[in-house]
Amino acid sequence: MTELSNQDKQLLLDHCLGVIPRDQVPYVEGLLSSNPEASRLYASFQRALSPLQAVQPEPCPDDLAEKTVARLKDAAGQEHLRQLLDAEQDRPATIRLDRWRTVAQIAAIAAVAVFAVGIVIPSLGLARNLVLRHGCQTQLAQIYDGLSNYITDHDGRLPAVATADGSPWWKVGYQGRENHSNTRPVWLLVKQGYVDPARFICPGTTQRPEPGSLVAADYNDFPNKRYVQYSFRVCCDEVRKDPRGRKILMADTNPLSERLPGDFSQPFRLRLDPSILGSNSINHSTNRRRSGQNVLMCDGTVQFAKTRLVGVTQDDIFSTNAMTSGSELCGCEMPSSAADAFLAP
Repeated sequence: MTELSNQDKQLLLDHCLGVIPRDQVPYVEGLLSSNPEASRLYASFQRALSPLQAVQPEPCPDDLAEKTVARLKDAAGQEHLRQLLDAEQDRPATIRLDRWRTVAQIAAIAAVAVFAVGIVIPSLGLARNLVLRHGCQTQLAQIYDGLSNYITDHDGRLPAVATADGSPWWKVGYQGRENHSNTRPVWLLVKQGYVDPARFICPGTTQRPEPGSLVAADYNDFPNKRYVQYSFRVCCDEVRKDPRGRKILMADTNPLSERLPGDFSQPFRLRLDPSILGSNSINHSTNRRRSGQNVLMCDGTVQFAKTRLVGVTQDDIFSTNAMTSGSELCGCEMPSSAADAFLAP
């Protein structure tokens, strides 16, 4: 029988709490059916958490400390809960006690803190990711508001720059006179003051630009990829003629952006493989698992998609229909039709 890893134990607890990512459910269910230790651990979690199901909002009871200590004594006999506590001992922590008047108050807080370490902390990573995901959704809504204001001020026209057929969408940060990169039109929203440039930096990313002020007038495009961590729809002629096809406007950054070179003088060549074609955006990751991406629709709504397949047709938003494993990209690809959404870096 394979020994459970700390990650397996956390997944089991997340499943018991009902906060596990959907794509991890089959793995956990398979673990429960094949590993007796996993079944015993899951049952112990259910027993430990069962009192929470009957909790109703009410004033804090006077005997909270006594009840908590009694609960901890009961949980102390469970080997697997002690393992989770041991896994958290290496975390640096600073506790500041200030203005507590009695020893009883300190004991109550300490008891609650220990209980939280055993039950709550394993899910804090997911909770933090949910907060960042919501912050990202708020930013996408703000970008949409700026886009709407631009369209109103420009007689219904979308922000656009003069481009030639086959212009390279991959040259993000190119500052030459040619209108390269798929972010040039979007940069107009920043340059003309419709959207704060900070809105284009996803709260969930680890790739942040250097601190400092950004003078938009000094640039023809975003300074580099770190300043724009979303991907925008590449429009073919059919999409321009049929606005109804523009159901998806933008989303968290395409995984292709992680493979883009910084040297614009060299031709771009990238051979696709399953890892590129199957990855979600790097913007929202938990324990190295890419949980999905926020997607901004043409009506201003934002949805979180746990896969790259979005909409009724389940279209892959990060590739064209022609992009398959083994094919080579040159960075000038276009979608084949209005139904073929392609959000490029």
